[in-house]
Amino acid sequence: MTALENEISTRFKSLEITFNERSRRLWAAAEALAAGRGGISAVHRATRISRTTIHEGIRELNDPDLLREQSDRTRNPGGGRKKAVDIDPRLRDALDALLDPVTRGDPESPLRWTCKSLRVLASELGKKGHSVSHQLVAELLREMGYSLQANRKTSEGKQHPDRNEQFEFINLLVEENLQEGNPVISVDAKKKELVGNFKNGGKEWHPQGNPEEVNVYDFLSMAQGRATPYGIYDIGRNDGWVNVGVDKDTAAFAVESIRRWWNNMGKANYPKAKQIVITADGGGSNGSRVRLWKTQLQDFCNEIGIPVVVSHFPPGTSKWNKIEHRLFSYISMNWRGKPLTSFEAVLNLISSTTTSKGLTVKAEIDLNEYPKGIKISDAQMRMIDLSRDEFHGEWNYTLRPQATLDL
Repeated sequence: MTALENEISTRFKSLEITFNERSRRLWAAAEALAAGRGGISAVHRATRISRTTIHEGIRELNDPDLLREQSDRTRNPGGGRKKAVDIDPRLRDALDALLDPVTRGDPESPLRWTCKSLRVLASELGKKGHSVSHQLVAELLREMGYSLQANRKTSEGKQHPDRNEQFEFINLLVEENLQEGNPVISVDAKKKELVGNFKNGGKEWHPQGNPEEVNVYDFLSMAQGRATPYGIYDIGRNDGWVNVGVDKDTAAFAVESIRRWWNNMGKANYPKAKQIVITADGGGSNGSRVRLWKTQLQDFCNEIGIPVVVSHFPPGTSKWNKIEHRLFSYISMNWRGKPLTSFEAVLNLISSTTTSKGLTVKAEIDLNEYPKGIKISDAQMRMIDLSRDEFHGEWNYTLRPQATLDL
């Protein structure tokens, strides 16, 4: 309920015992008029008094002659048409059983795999001997505490026992390095997108009856290619860099994206940086078990001459990575309903993403090829300078620059 509806409900409960049918109708009408636009709906939701009754009360209040005429015509309590639930006391239970047949012990119910619309529910109730309209079904559902709801992603699967401790470890690492003036970046690859005149989810304002026309089918053969956006979100500065690849999402592509961010933005923004801190998911091209990710980071570390500290989020917790809700979500909002007709369009839509809190984003196309299947041997792994933290060293580790010999 809204604040207004709560206030109306409180007043109604305080006075309800004193109302007869007429005073109840007139009170509801007066409340609706006082509330202004949307008042009838607000009173209806707060008191369950029907809209028809409220409209009748308003008609009386607006007509003094009718108000005087009706003053001696108060119906006795219990008068009028009986409610369907009073005539059919088992109606609510029958409806409740239809809504959740499995938990009610009826896994073979015809509604087990059917969209439970109001009309379908009314029809099924009719077959069981309960004569109701779909409007009455809607009212009963609201009274029973039901509402239309979509699926919600909450189940993350089996949780690691040290999940919260790893969150605390990352949080402390981020805070310490931000205070010291070191760059802290959150990295990840966004969902691949087909580039071409294809439907993109969401809606955008257009003249009525004139939607933007796109292809009926989303076939790869009809596309210019696939865009693979790899993002780097600078937590301290609230800005982002997106490297839009045209090839595979590999560890080499991931590190190249970080390299481009550093060369184009990071180096200028952090000239006195003592190290770079990277927070990343535990899987994908930047996964904690990916050997190529570590060897590529070692090459990057050697190039920039400062350590690279990496902390991975525990399995099944990628939504906690800040890049998801501070960069990628806003990019998705910015291009909703817009077909990604070309790579240039992809870059422009990413680069124009902003927020009221000052987010800025830069994007660049990456035409390099990144083949899959590159194997890293044990000998190659022994050649990198990687030190693991005492707390979950498989998630938390540091790569340090190696001295190079001039030949």
